[in-house]
Order: sequence, then structure tokens, then C-alpha cells
Amino acid sequence: MREGGMENIAHTTERLLQLLKEHFGYTSFRHNQQAIIENTMAGKDSMVLMPTGGGKSICYQIPALALDGLTVVVSPLIALMKDQVDALRQNGIEAAFLNSTLSNYEQQDILERLPQQNKIALKSNLKLLYISPERLLGERNFLSYLKEKVKVALFAIDEAHCISSWGHDFRPEYLLLGNLKQHFPTIPVIALTATADVPTRNDIIQKLHFTNYATFENSFNRPNISYFIKPRKNYFDDLVNYLNTHESDAGIIYCLSRNGTETLAEKLQQHGINALAYHAGFEPQEREKRQEQFLKDEVRIMVATIAFGMGINKSNVRFVIHTDLPKNMEGYYQETGRAGRDGLPGEAILYYSGGDVLKMTKIVQVEGNEEQSKLMVKKLKQMADYCELRTCRRKYLLNYFNEKAGNYCGSCDVCLTDQVKQDMTIAAQKALSAVSRLQERFGINYVIDFLRGSSTTRPMHQSIKTYGAGKEYSKDQWRSFLKEMIQLGYLKQADGEYPVLQLTDDSWPILKGEVQVMLTTVTHEKAPLPEVLEAKKIAQPVEKDLFEALKTLRKQIAVSENVPPYIIFSDATLTELASYLPITRSDIAKINGFGEVKLEKYGEPFLEMVQDYCIQHQLYTRIQHKQAKRKR
Repeated sequence: MREGGMENIAHTTERLLQLLKEHFGYTSFRHNQQAIIENTMAGKDSMVLMPTGGGKSICYQIPALALDGLTVVVSPLIALMKDQVDALRQNGIEAAFLNSTLSNYEQQDILERLPQQNKIALKSNLKLLYISPERLLGERNFLSYLKEKVKVALFAIDEAHCISSWGHDFRPEYLLLGNLKQHFPTIPVIALTATADVPTRNDIIQKLHFTNYATFENSFNRPNISYFIKPRKNYFDDLVNYLNTHESDAGIIYCLSRNGTETLAEKLQQHGINALAYHAGFEPQEREKRQEQFLKDEVRIMVATIAFGMGINKSNVRFVIHTDLPKNMEGYYQETGRAGRDGLPGEAILYYSGGDVLKMTKIVQVEGNEEQSKLMVKKLKQMADYCELRTCRRKYLLNYFNEKAGNYCGSCDVCLTDQVKQDMTIAAQKALSAVSRLQERFGINYVIDFLRGSSTTRPMHQSIKTYGAGKEYSKDQWRSFLKEMIQLGYLKQADGEYPVLQLTDDSWPILKGEVQVMLTTVTHEKAPLPEVLEAKKIAQPVEKDLFEALKTLRKQIAVSENVPPYIIFSDATLTELASYLPITRSDIAKINGFGEVKLEKYGEPFLEMVQDYCIQHQLYTRIQHKQAKRKR
């Protein structure tokens, strides 16, 4: 490459980093954000897979600032649009959304601010416009208006998995986005999603008619999130205890039904917990009001159906709890990813019962579409397998998305328990014999009933020799044994709506007494490995009283500006302030989140609070430790 070319690349990189610092307060890109941005700047299409909280929006917001013209962001939810636009405006970026919540006058004002073709750009021209696929491609034919009148620089499609029937959240209206390349063949398109397996991502690329494109895949690992599965039976007392020990934290609790959200929220309120229900059955105004209360930290706990949360950017959610089994791993991953978006520790807790699988099997099937039903049942089974693991949950989760992982993560309930294994060869032989004598035609629940000699077993089976041979173990113990035997390959479950138990090649040596079977019989908590604890440490101690005072200051500013507190600054920024203790204007500019716009707007009150705290407690700045860490 010629020297001039290298200089041009260096100049472009310098400009992108300048925009990042000026508007977002960061000095470097994360993961492969820079490569994605440069691919877009080169006029190529991009297929981007990045975990929730990984910084997807930066991948199109920085090009939007650098390119001449309008970036159109296709977004599925009105709430997401408002959230993103509020955050962009706080960072000094001209952005707006077009949807039904705006008056005709407001919509006309936005149209007048769109950069027009063959006209000199006005300083107040919009750089980003958020719009739903229905509005973009619907009856009003907004796409034609953009084509004829507006200088379009980029299309960004958020939640791109919605375009694929192989995805977990297919939306027919997204299919129309396949027309974009027909109308704008030279305009780059960036498709972004946090959840897409290989068939889904290939389907996205095909349906959007990408030809000159690159695929960017980030690690799906969210190391700051810890994963826990707990028994669903009598879960409420455990839930209340958990919420009371996290009384200053915000969280989301997902329930399957609308009625379930209202009932649980009411019970939590009776226990003095600040919780509200949310589901699609509420009037739009009421949904918007409740969501805003949660975003503004006026409500601590949102008890919701999955109608709540897609694209919600609230960065200080510390935990996500499921009281019912999610339909698939993609949905579970996306929902749990709403915890810890700021990079600080988060927890994902799922209350599980084996009976959930049967109930959910009927729900996930698509009437009149056998192929789609089979896919949904298969995904549900994978979700159930995850819940019944005796091996690292993070490994299973990452392997599901075709990512390799070690056998120990140190931050899931399996890795945090000692598993005592005993010789259970006789029990295993009883189980395998039962499956064989039942001609491999029945599922786990029936085999357990057969082994325990239940009266619900068919009369024709009660005369079989091994009927009732396993009465010494409870239903839960047998379920645990059978699931572990499946994981070990001693048994398998058939695919499809009826996952019957079947023998494998490894079954026969056990039945013949040639192989010893060791199964888990006791578990108890253990301490994480030292290296795991070390990785989770914050570089500097956090002054907790200062952190709480900074949260109060942030809330006061947010109320005065009528925006959610996390849009002013994330908890991660406040944590850095309370850790590194900047005491000069140049010091505070080194804190992530303090771009030029926010430094000018909010630098003084936050700086004064840190200065006063340091004087009161005779503390010195630790900003030099942050600089040393950055150099390393």
C-alpha cells in the first residue's frame, strides 16, 4: 500500500476516535467495533452479531456522524426509539424518531430537518432517524420519499433476527426490508442482532440480498453475568429474600402470563417491595407510563411478560429473574443480557420445574405449520436441557451459539457447587432396563412413574418385572439421574414433540455390568477459584458513600431534565468516579462517559462532589492508577 493510503487510514481512524471521545466519552473502541465501522465507511454491508450490552449502537452511530447524510435506523419498538434518541441528544447528536406518538406538526418538523438531496446541509439537519419497518415500508410509502428527496447515507437494521423465520422472534413486517437493496443499491446496510444461530444469520444475509458484505461475530460471553437455576417449587419465599438482600438494585422478573405478572407484582407489593406489572394487555399509555417509571428509577422491580424489554437500554439493571421456562435459548440469552449492560456484575436466575416443559410444549407449537412447530419444540428441549445440566451452564450457553468455552466458568451455580458422585450402577441398570422393557416408547415422566411403581402406570406395564424397582428414590432424584445419564450419553431423548427415552450404544455395557456408572447424589456450595475472584475485582476500591451521593446527584439532574438517570451517566461511570477520585477538570475528562458535551454540561457538579468528599475524608486522587491500567 502506498504511503498516502496509510496516511488516509490513519486520518480516518483518528477522526473516528475523536467522534467517539467527543460524543460518547470513550478513548478506544471495544471488541471489533472499529472494523465494523470501517467496513461501513467503505460502503460495504455488514452482518453484525454482538451480545446485548456489547456496544452494537456505536457501530452505526459513529458512521452516522462521520458520513454525509442521514442514517435511517429500523427499530421494532417505539420505546426503544425514544430511549435511543434521548441518549443521543444528551451526547449532542441530532436525532429523532418518527412514529404514531408524534403530532402531525412534530412529524412535519422532523421531515423538514432531514438532509435533502442536492442542497447544502444545515447545521440542524438530523443525523439519525429511528423508524419502524411498518412506517418505512407501509402505505405512506416513506421509502419512496427517502429515495426521491433525502440524502441517505446508511441503513441500520436493529434486532435483525426478526427478518428470519428460523429466528426465535420472527416478524412478518421485517420481510419487506428485503426491498432496501432494490431501491438503494449503493447505500450500505448494517444488520445487527444479539441472538442468531447459523441458519438464522444466513437467512438474514439472504433476505437482505447482501452481496458485497462482511460478517462480524463477537464473543457471546457476558463474563459479568452469573447464571443460576433454582427449583420452582415454593419459589416465592426465596424470591422475596433475594429482592430484600438487593434492596437498592433494579431488576426485571419475567412471567409467562399477563395474569401471572399482576399476581406476582401484587404479592411483592404486599411484602413492601417496589414492583409493578407490565404486559401487552395494558393500554398503550399505561404501558408507556410504567416503562418510564422503571427507566427513571421510580420503580425498582418490573414484573413483566416478554412484551417488555426488547432494546431497553437501561444500563443499571442488576438482575433478571425468570419464574417460568423461556421458550428457547435465544430468548433466554437476550432477556438475561438486559442485566449488567454497564459492564458491572449482574445475575440471571431461573426458577425451573420439569413440569414446565410439558406446559410449554403446547404453547410453542405453531398451528398449521408442522416444520415451524418441530423447530420450536426442539429449541424448547434445548432450553430444558440447559436447566437440568450437571456441567457448566456458561459452556452450554456459548456452545449453543457455536462458541468454544472451558469446562469451568466460576460464576454459575454448577461451577459454584461441589458435586459428590457415587457408584449408581444398579440404579442406572434399573433405568436402562425400564426403558428397554417399555420398548423405548415413553418419556422421562412415565419411566419415572414406572420405576417408582405409580398407580398411574398402565395396567399392562404393571406386570413387568422391573415395575416399582426404583421406589427407594424420589421423582426428583430419578429425574436428576436420568438427565445426567442423557448428558453422559448412556441414554438419549428422541427429537420432536414426544421426546421418548432411547438406549444408546453405551447403554449395553452398563446393562451387562461391564461399566461402572458414577452419578451426582449430593451438591453443596463452594468458593470460587482465586483466579475467578481476581478477575471480578474492580481495579480500585469503590467509595460506597460517594457512589450513593453521586447517584443522588444524577437523579436530581435527570428529574430536572426529564430523562432516565442512566442517560445522564451509567453506573459504570459513577463507579469510576467513586474509585479513581478525579479532582481536576483534566482528571475527570479521563473518566469513561465524560465526552466533550457531557464534560461541559455536567463536569462541574460531579467534580465538586468528588472534591468535597476527598477533602472530608482526607483522600487523594487515584487517577494515575487508571492511566497505568490503560497503558497495560
